[in-house]
Amino acid sequence: MAPVTPVARFRSVVIDCPDPHALADFYAQVGGGTPEAEDDDWVVLRIPDGPRLAFQRAPGFIPPEWPRADRNSQQFHVDFDGGTTWEEIDIAEEKVLALGARVLDREDYEKKDFRVYADPAGHPFCLCRIDPL
Repeated sequence: MAPVTPVARFRSVVIDCPDPHALADFYAQVGGGTPEAEDDDWVVLRIPDGPRLAFQRAPGFIPPEWPRADRNSQQFHVDFDGGTTWEEIDIAEEKVLALGARVLDREDYEKKDFRVYADPAGHPFCLCRIDPL
């Protein structure tokens, strides 16, 4: 397949939430980087060697109900490489839970190679086991 000429260059993923400063701090502790507040309603996080995440205050925000598809379903999720072994994932899990995440799905994770969590605002994210090189 031939390369596609893009119409535009990727800039960021914008995440609606009730408290952009708190959620940007959570993701900075998980993925690295330093949150940069433009104002009370907009915070940008540049994750080293990763995407630019922006957090936008959304009055009346209702978190998604994972994995429901009938109402207020998941609109996106973020994947993080958590390590090459389940022991490394266990350590990463302890850390994200201490930061305020909660487990959404650990069922059959050995077969899936990932575990699903909710960030403090309720958005799903995964810690993925990566294959060693």
